[in-house]
Amino acid sequence: MAETVVQTDHERGAAPAPPPRGRRGRRTVLVASALVVVAAVAVVGALGLGGGGAEKGSSAPPRSGSTVPVTRTTLTERTTVDGQLGYGTEIPLPVKATGTVTWLPAEGTTVQRGRTLLRVDDRPVVLMYGALPMYRELGLTAGTQQETGTEGDTQDTGEQGGGTDETSGAPAPSGSPTPAGAGAGPGGAGGTLRGMDVLQFESNLAALGYTGFTVDEEFTDLTARAVKRWQKALGLPQTGTVGIGDVVYSAGQVRIGHAGVRLGSPATDDVLTYTGTSRKVVVNASAAEDSWAVRGAAVTIGLPDGKSVKGEVASVGKSATAPEGEGGEGGSAAPTVPVTITIEDQKSVGRLESAPVTVEYVGRERADVLTVPVAALVALAEGGHGLETADGRFVAVRTGLFADGRVEVSGSAVRKGMNVRIPE
Repeated sequence: MAETVVQTDHERGAAPAPPPRGRRGRRTVLVASALVVVAAVAVVGALGLGGGGAEKGSSAPPRSGSTVPVTRTTLTERTTVDGQLGYGTEIPLPVKATGTVTWLPAEGTTVQRGRTLLRVDDRPVVLMYGALPMYRELGLTAGTQQETGTEGDTQDTGEQGGGTDETSGAPAPSGSPTPAGAGAGPGGAGGTLRGMDVLQFESNLAALGYTGFTVDEEFTDLTARAVKRWQKALGLPQTGTVGIGDVVYSAGQVRIGHAGVRLGSPATDDVLTYTGTSRKVVVNASAAEDSWAVRGAAVTIGLPDGKSVKGEVASVGKSATAPEGEGGEGGSAAPTVPVTITIEDQKSVGRLESAPVTVEYVGRERADVLTVPVAALVALAEGGHGLETADGRFVAVRTGLFADGRVEVSGSAVRKGMNVRIPE
């Protein structure tokens, strides 16, 4: 009997019949879903999750990666803000001389005690050191004026002719000289001019080398003689009387700022501005985050050349202002307060006079706490953070302060010296 050979469609080279409509798409979805489920299970198994305890058993071999120990240390939060190196805010010189400005110093000039700040009607306006402003004329009153004779008749009292500015014995230069205060008025027996302003002027006169009188609160005939010698050295008429516009006081030597008038203009309140001679840093600190700015607080100043110098908060502004022309749409920039930082070691700044700098200050601090590198933290599926031990187990931890690339951790399963893995 002849054999019947039946060829299948596949053997005949025919294409297999297409599956019923819709089945292929459903199969693809089912396969993809299965893969997702398998991947999810693998992840859960690798992380050792599924329980609620602090320490989890590992269901997978330890993963590769370096391990680090949990250490106990002090974490310090450091924050860096921008600042500006300079000589501080320029303020007007309290010039009381009236007349025409006939000479002005160059901007940036340093003026010491006894030197000329400017000339008005070709008369020098001289810098002296002190807190009281020049508020009245100093001289002999009608009841104490005496014939003092000429310079050649001056008695031999050990007076040193003076006339040159001294560089020693002067008060330490102030960062921002701020003439202020009030003096005592004239008084005393016989109409003698007395007061703290007399003492202040006589102290300066003696420091410049014009002596022969007692430095006290009384302007005497001997004081007038010394004033005449001082006036002669300045090329002024030797009257023995100090005019209210002849002297300007500051707490120390000053650095000339910009001029508010030109030569030939009348002397006004803003004829010249000045600062102290010590460089400092001003930071416009956020008014909402200025708790670090406490007088006396130590900071670190980063210079443009990469060097760091020590600084100290000297003053903090009491009024917050919003920077002009700043801020995004629909709102203005956050209010700031000026924080002035002094630099004790002026040589450490080099020759820089003005430059943008950074200021690093210490914020929060946590002493004697357990810490790990931030990179060692892993996110747990049930929420929060955990650490992977060297043998592949995962333990839940609570995090605290983040600082210097490390984080404070705590929990019942965490201990000092415990090795944890840094995930790759």
